[in-house]
Amino acid sequence: MRTISPILASRALWQLRIRKRPFVLSHGINARCNMHCDFCEYWKEEKDEMQTEDILHLLDEAKRFGIKYYNAWTVEPLLREDLPRIMAHARTLGLITSMITNGKLLKQRAHELNDVDYLSVSVDGIESYRDIRGMDFDDLLAGIEMAKEGRKNPLLMNCVISGQNLDDIEPLIHLARKIGVWVSFEPLHMSEGIGQDVWDRIGVHDMAKYVRTVDGIITLKKEGYPIINSLTYLRMVRDHDMDFKCRAADIILNVTSDGWIEHCRVQKKCLGHVSDGLENVWKRSKEERGMTVHDCKGCLFFGYVEGSLLFDLRPEVMAHYEWI
Repeated sequence: MRTISPILASRALWQLRIRKRPFVLSHGINARCNMHCDFCEYWKEEKDEMQTEDILHLLDEAKRFGIKYYNAWTVEPLLREDLPRIMAHARTLGLITSMITNGKLLKQRAHELNDVDYLSVSVDGIESYRDIRGMDFDDLLAGIEMAKEGRKNPLLMNCVISGQNLDDIEPLIHLARKIGVWVSFEPLHMSEGIGQDVWDRIGVHDMAKYVRTVDGIITLKKEGYPIINSLTYLRMVRDHDMDFKCRAADIILNVTSDGWIEHCRVQKKCLGHVSDGLENVWKRSKEERGMTVHDCKGCLFFGYVEGSLLFDLRPEVMAHYEWI
C-alpha cells in the first residue's frame, strides 16, 4: 500500500525538525453525533461549531503555517452539510486530507467524499458490532463497500479492542482482506469522563485472552494481512507498554469544534484560540507543551504512538507502519 513520496517525507522533516512546527491539523470539525455510544465522551460535551468561512480561513492559515495534512474528525463529520466544501478547499490548498467517521451516513454521502484522500471508518467488530454501536453491521458494510469504490487509496477500518470484541478481531482481519480494505487496531482508552459501570461492562477482564488476541494480530501482520500498525506498536498494545517519547504535540495541532487549540485529545490542555493566530499560539505555548508531555502518564492511541516513533526514525516502524 505505502509508497511514501520522498518529497512529502522531506517536507515533513523540514516542518517538524527544522521549523519545529506541526505537520498535521487534527480538527474536531463538529460537536454532534448520531450514535451516542456510552463509552465516548465527545458527544456529551456541549460545544459550538465553527462556521464554514471560519474553517476555510483556518485552513488558509494552516497552509501558511506549513501544515501539510488535514484530518477531520469528532464527533461525526458527515453531519456537517458543508463537509464537501471544506475538504475541497483543503485539497485546493494542496493539503492531504483525511476523515474519521462512524459510518452511519456512508451510504447516503459516500459520493460526496471525492476530496477525502484517506477515509477511516470505526468498525469495532462484526458479531459484536450491534451491541457496541447500536447499528446493524450489514448496513455499515454496505456503506463501506460504497465508499471504497473508485478511491485512489484504500479505505481503513479502525477497531478499538475491548472486552466486547475479542472474538471478532481475527474475523475482522480476514474480512478486511476479502473486501480490499485495511484495518488498524488500538486498545480501549479509559477516559476519565466515562462512568465506572461502563468500563466494568466493556473493559478487558480476561487478560490472557487479550494477549492471545493481540498475538494473533501480530502473526497475521507478519503473514501479510492488511494491518496498518507496526509490529513495534502492536507489541506495545499487547504488553501495555508506553515506553516511548511522545511527540504528538510536536506533530499534531489539535483544534476543537469551537476553535480552541488543545495539547492533545488525552490531556485537552487549552493552549489558545485560533482567533489568536496559529503561529502566535504555537510560539507562546512551547514551555507549556513541554511540561504537559513531561507530566503525562501516556496513552496508546495509534496515531500518537506511531507518529512519535516515526518522528524518532525507528527503523521497524518506518518499514512496517502502512498508513499513508
